[in-house]
Amino acid sequence: MTRARRLADEAYNLILEQLISLKLPPGARITVDELARQFGISQTPIREALTRLESHGLVSKTHLIGYHATPQLDREQFRKLYEVRSLLEPAAARNAAVNMDDAQLESLVRFAADMQKEVADAKRINYGRFALHDDEFHARIAEGGGNELIFEALSRLHSHVHIFRLYFHSWVTESALKEHQAIVDALVARDPDAAEAAMRFHIDESWNRLQQGF
Repeated sequence: MTRARRLADEAYNLILEQLISLKLPPGARITVDELARQFGISQTPIREALTRLESHGLVSKTHLIGYHATPQLDREQFRKLYEVRSLLEPAAARNAAVNMDDAQLESLVRFAADMQKEVADAKRINYGRFALHDDEFHARIAEGGGNELIFEALSRLHSHVHIFRLYFHSWVTESALKEHQAIVDALVARDPDAAEAAMRFHIDESWNRLQQGF
């Protein structure tokens, strides 16, 4: 049972990496046999991983046809996604201001500083890399908040946002980094109100930037 679970987790992570790197672009057909050969894993954990990804909305299954990567979300679907983010992420930031331990906070401060330095030093911004780092920044805050359900829900939402951003490089990194810093400053100050407000502002501005991709 333990080995089966490990193989299913491995298959899940491998397929997810292909989805968020666009090796499996939105709408692409996914063949269980092909993935099993590619990863050197039997079909059973592949199917289990695909079932999990289907529950997260990242793949879809059609009777007698099989699996496909979920088509790109439309404007209205993203609006609803951001509505959920605007409810959950400010709460996660508020929790993090209280619950994040010193080691987690120090690591986040360094991570945010490294993001700023990388963008400042780059002659041309690698949007895919920036998007991955942005996901990591938000994930660390959600994890530091201590609510596992919020963390899991946001992980699902961020995958869709990440895939969209790889297609449409509409995110203004300098603005996003300034907003990140305001969140970090509020967390360092252990100020739940300021952390919640800074995160809410960041999510609102992120949605405004994202709309340029439609």
